[in-house]
Amino acid sequence: MDMPTDTNTATTTTPMRTDPAGLLQLLWMASPTLPVGGFSYSEGLEAAVHAGWVHHETSAGHWLVDQLHLSQARSELAVQAHAYPAWQARDWTRVRALNDWVLQTRESAELRQQTVQMGRSLLVWAQQFAPDQHPVAQAANRDLEEVSMHQPSYPLVQACLAAHSGVSLADTLHTHAFAWAENAVQAAIKAVPLGQSAGQRILAQLVTEIPAAVQIALHTPEPQRQCFTPGLAILSARHETQYSRLFRS
Repeated sequence: MDMPTDTNTATTTTPMRTDPAGLLQLLWMASPTLPVGGFSYSEGLEAAVHAGWVHHETSAGHWLVDQLHLSQARSELAVQAHAYPAWQARDWTRVRALNDWVLQTRESAELRQQTVQMGRSLLVWAQQFAPDQHPVAQAANRDLEEVSMHQPSYPLVQACLAAHSGVSLADTLHTHAFAWAENAVQAAIKAVPLGQSAGQRILAQLVTEIPAAVQIALHTPEPQRQCFTPGLAILSARHETQYSRLFRS
């Protein structure tokens, strides 16, 4: 896959760093078991099951791989790739602009509620630690208080924590992409429904696709970052009035 060569990309501003302690902190922050409510959202998958678009292992795998490349790579991961160096540079104007972009591009009430609720919950989670318990969270808290966002979105709070973790941007995006994939597969297991073995086969598909998705995010210039998934937006809007629901999106 040919990547854009525009110099206005995240990789031009982010050095590679290796910090095992920071990596462990990052894995902790990206865990699907973190009490920020991620397990309660399917991001449109439940509505796709209700509509008959997803109905078995193969269709669930195709759905999630498409969502990884069309939504995560070009929106969630791409905005984190731009936010990470902005947090490091303490460029509050840039940080606020990126957060506004996330809020303005959520295509349904449920998707906007998800990013705001999870962003606030992640912030509350980070605020509970003393400096010796979670130095990354403490350092990030100072910047989050400084920028003073009224509605901090989940990708921007994630990027803030990651920017203080001491690991590279590429490692950050791979970690968060895997966490998203693991959570999405668990939603598929419940909603389709699928067995655990089927879920692991779908996760294997996503793992092979994540490196390419991360490269797209890293090499997406500012004008090409996008959130355009009309089919998902329609399903998400329909989910708001769906008769029977397990998930909040």
